[in-house]
Amino acid sequence: MRLLIALLLSALAFWARAGDCPDEARTQVDTLAEQVSLWDDSYHRLGQSPVSDELYDQARQRLEHWRQCFPPLTAAPDNPLASSRGTLPHPVAHTGLGKLRDEQAVDAWLAARQDVWVQPKVDGVAVTLLYRQGRLSQVISRGDGVLGQDWSTSARKIPGILQQLPEPIDVMLQGELYWRLDEHVQSEHGGLNARSKVAGLMNRRHLSDTDAAGIGLFVWAWPDGPAQFSERQNTLARWGFTDSQRYSRPIQSLAQASQWRTYWYTHPLPFATDGVVLHQAMHAPAERWQVSAPYWAAAWKYPATSALALVRKVQFRIGRTGRITPILELEPVRLDDRQISRVSAGSLKRWQTLDIRPGDQVSISLAGQVIPRLDQVILRNTTRVDLPVPNPRDFHALSCWQLDPGCEEQLLARLTWLSGNQGLALPHMGRETWNVLIQAGLIAGFLDWLTLDAAELANIEGFGERSRAKVLDSIRSARQRPFAQWLKALGVPPVARNNLDGNWQTLAAKDTQAWQAEDGIGPGRAAQLSAFFRAPQVQALAETLRVAGIDGF
Repeated sequence: MRLLIALLLSALAFWARAGDCPDEARTQVDTLAEQVSLWDDSYHRLGQSPVSDELYDQARQRLEHWRQCFPPLTAAPDNPLASSRGTLPHPVAHTGLGKLRDEQAVDAWLAARQDVWVQPKVDGVAVTLLYRQGRLSQVISRGDGVLGQDWSTSARKIPGILQQLPEPIDVMLQGELYWRLDEHVQSEHGGLNARSKVAGLMNRRHLSDTDAAGIGLFVWAWPDGPAQFSERQNTLARWGFTDSQRYSRPIQSLAQASQWRTYWYTHPLPFATDGVVLHQAMHAPAERWQVSAPYWAAAWKYPATSALALVRKVQFRIGRTGRITPILELEPVRLDDRQISRVSAGSLKRWQTLDIRPGDQVSISLAGQVIPRLDQVILRNTTRVDLPVPNPRDFHALSCWQLDPGCEEQLLARLTWLSGNQGLALPHMGRETWNVLIQAGLIAGFLDWLTLDAAELANIEGFGERSRAKVLDSIRSARQRPFAQWLKALGVPPVARNNLDGNWQTLAAKDTQAWQAEDGIGPGRAAQLSAFFRAPQVQALAETLRVAGIDGF
């Protein structure tokens, strides 16, 4: 019975996991793994950041999730630091940092610990510093956490690294080499590729005095130092490592941790940061440190400014004037406490340049902290899906006044404009109502709605009496709208109101030269006005409005 229950629970867990697994997981997991591996190599070995840390973190989380969906037949060890392995052993391994995803995780982490301090998470390059009898003996790059490169020659040229301690003692420290920035506000300026700059300089054979002067050091670990965190910081500060003390604060609650995280994110600092690090004062003995996330420290990153989104569909929305806007439907992602499921690609030309297809993964951000914005393609689906892309030559300011093939979007956009505040301002006629009328077969042309009656509306399934009454009321009120308002509803090219004095016959009689003679109308706008009033489709609409008794026609 116990075996049966275990099998059932295992099956339920698998089904639950499979239900949350996108189709792309099976076909793209290897491609994503290869891309993450390339980013690991660029970041740890070459000191380059092809993508932001937050996009990398999201890609790795997605990779882990997809691997759970479809476990590989042979699970090779996943070591992001593998390609950065050096030749010099660290006396004490460089631990990683577990990432706390949200306030709940931070609160739970703090609840299980005492004597906790918070520091800014400096965005730089990790190193080990060895002092023998107080003199700097060796500086080793992090490498894979166990073996690193010898950076001693360049380190001896950096004024920000103490070459001689005031006491003749043997000390081993771990810290972060960072690029010095002047009054840097992370929330406004981002990382500025400061980490990559330091990594690139330290990997050079020759470090100039000017570049060396731009590098600082933040010591964040003294593995075999005093047990008390404050004593460690005070001693480091007395020796000359002042950053550690200056930017360390004791905390006892989530509120305090959040306060310092926000403060360091929005106030000037001399270095780039990507979050905060929570340190428990007591840690394991140095000989037990491993290349893994320790229990005594964790990172709480800043709010993500971009998200990695999986493209589900690509739709092409055609606006009132014929502009084609590609819309990407996304696997929902959260960004700044908002769930985003679609984003505009801007223009058809930009979409064609980016060539985004279903299954691609893109980065998005928020413009003005409100509007979703497409930034770039991060990873392409190896299967390129064919899409029905509209031909831009078929759509323009005078196309699609009828429900011809391919004209559904533009006609609907025209009707939505007509009833909006910029047109007739009909209170009960939005995009959804127009769509209902079109789907019911009651509208095939731009002005077909003018003759709708109660009997026709009664045939629409699910369209109640109250909705029918609102539509009929809007139709009656539309007939009372003034001529100038109707011109805007038809989509006349924008000009000053006094340029449209007169009735339809007067305006339609003007040619391009006559329009250009008007104040404030240039050659381009004059040509648009002449084409609008002389277009056969528009003239037919004007005749329909004349017969309907609309003022000015």
